[in-house]
Amino acid sequence: MTDTVPAAAVHPAPARPVRVGVGAVTTTVACVLPVFLVGGLAVQMGSELGFSATGLGMAVAVYFGVSALASVPSGALVERYGPARIARAGILLAAGSLLAVATAARSYPVLVALLAVSAAANALGQLASNAALARHVPTRRQGLSFGVKQAAVPVATLLAGAAVPAVALTVGWRWAFVVAAGAAVAALFAVPGGEAGPVRRDGTGRWSRAPAPLVLVGVAATLAAAAANALGTFLVDSAAARGLDPGLAGLTLTLGSAVCVLARVSAGWLADRRTGSHVAVIAGMLGVGAVGLALLAVAGTVPLVAGVVLGFGLGWAWPGVMTFAVVRLYPPAPAAATSITQTGVYAGGCLGPLVLGLLADRFGYHVMWATGAVAMLLAAALMLTATRTLPRPSTSEPPGPSTTTVAGRSVTGNAAAAGGSAGAVGHEVAEGLEGPAGRTVGER
Repeated sequence: MTDTVPAAAVHPAPARPVRVGVGAVTTTVACVLPVFLVGGLAVQMGSELGFSATGLGMAVAVYFGVSALASVPSGALVERYGPARIARAGILLAAGSLLAVATAARSYPVLVALLAVSAAANALGQLASNAALARHVPTRRQGLSFGVKQAAVPVATLLAGAAVPAVALTVGWRWAFVVAAGAAVAALFAVPGGEAGPVRRDGTGRWSRAPAPLVLVGVAATLAAAAANALGTFLVDSAAARGLDPGLAGLTLTLGSAVCVLARVSAGWLADRRTGSHVAVIAGMLGVGAVGLALLAVAGTVPLVAGVVLGFGLGWAWPGVMTFAVVRLYPPAPAAATSITQTGVYAGGCLGPLVLGLLADRFGYHVMWATGAVAMLLAAALMLTATRTLPRPSTSEPPGPSTTTVAGRSVTGNAAAAGGSAGAVGHEVAEGLEGPAGRTVGER
């Protein structure tokens, strides 16, 4: 068993980091558009297809459930064929799903089925973007790049909301999906040039067994995402239920989305400027975010505003930092590693609205927010527990994507720099990544 970068890790000539970053953000927005467009156009679509708020919740839960199931296989595909090819496949699948909704969604079950198909595009696009940033953006800028990429998700929410007055209320909701499909196809041109050949010559990028600390981070992400997703799902209705004017209640979500975008970018920028355990920082963010959720259970305007700022600003700003931390800890296989934690995020997105929605219906929003706060505190505790067994992050600081030779083959991108830190993390990654014959990649 070797502790070096596998000889099969062959990457293309380095792409410009800025172009890679733009491609990652564009891919993320294009691949996640279907679910947010359904949410933004729910009023118009519900009246025609016959579904209520409960039906919308079920459709979104199916979407994130399929995304969770598709994450690990998508990570294997990215490791095998490279991020550029898989990003294009995800964009095309998302565009096809959007067009299919516009033309074929004549009933609620068909809509749910098409959303499930688009969920696979979401998994492909997210993990392809993660791998592209990990391989082509200099390590000293990766925190910011992942923060910007994750900030693209609430931006997609804002775009979906803008589609209501611009398209849905003028020419109909189906044309909004047609326009979105065209925009998704245009996103193909933002994806940098593809790989010259397979990324892994000996293996499929499949984990034979996931490292236990990484699984623990994934479980923590499930709890954290379940609690944080309640902010976007129930905040407006919860604020209206406590007597706030519906218009002002809607503005609380706008405030939260804006804070979330700023916080995700800022958290990534700060991550580039600190050393030590980023997972421990995530635990701190979740602890403060839990305070924000608890404040939402308290009556009054001041607790509401403070809860929104803390909940969105810290309790939902951690995904970019988590992805950055994982790719630093497992540099030889960024897509395979982040597929495990992304599974947790999507599982939380699936289960959170269902479980917390039932609590809100049965016992009220104050109980739901208190439960969400407890879940976020448990997530923080699991993150702290994981820090004791996670491998050490890379201490090398490469100037950017470069070309070197490993095991007689040309290797480019940040994977070459990963070879310098493989003594710390390569052994654990190599043990979990097997080739088609059950042989560990990197084994001589």
